Amino acid sequence: MTVRTARVLIAKPGLDGHDRGAKVIARALRDAGMEVIYTGLRQTPEMIAEAALQEDVDVVGLSILSGAHMTLVPRVREAMNKVELNDVPILVGGIIPDEDRDTLLTLGVVGVFGPGTTTDEIRDFIHTLVVKKDTNE
Repeated sequence: MTVRTARVLIAKPGLDGHDRGAKVIARALRDAGMEVIYTGLRQTPEMIAEAALQEDVDVVGLSILSGAHMTLVPRVREAMNKVELNDVPILVGGIIPDEDRDTLLTLGVVGVFGPGTTTDEIRDFIHTLVVKKDTNE
């Protein structure tokens, strides 16, 4: 069985201006053979949803270091749902307190990656998501 190339959107929602981690993840996923679209800094939820729609991505990864994840993630999910991307999983990386993880998972996030997560772990998680999606279609 041939596994197709995953298309991943990496986005920085909100006013957080720190994107080194997002760029490291984007490059690691690209080096692993994935197609990666990086939206750049200061994206609105609507901009992220539109980019995900236009690029026909398999996964949306949000990099949030500002502490606004509990506000931004629901808005991104809502914007994605409005453009009928209900089935596109969202991953969140950054500074996410442990007590917020379960709530994020109930909001439709499928993976939360904090400091110390390796790029290999993220790559493998995305690979598993795409394979699972392909076998369910």
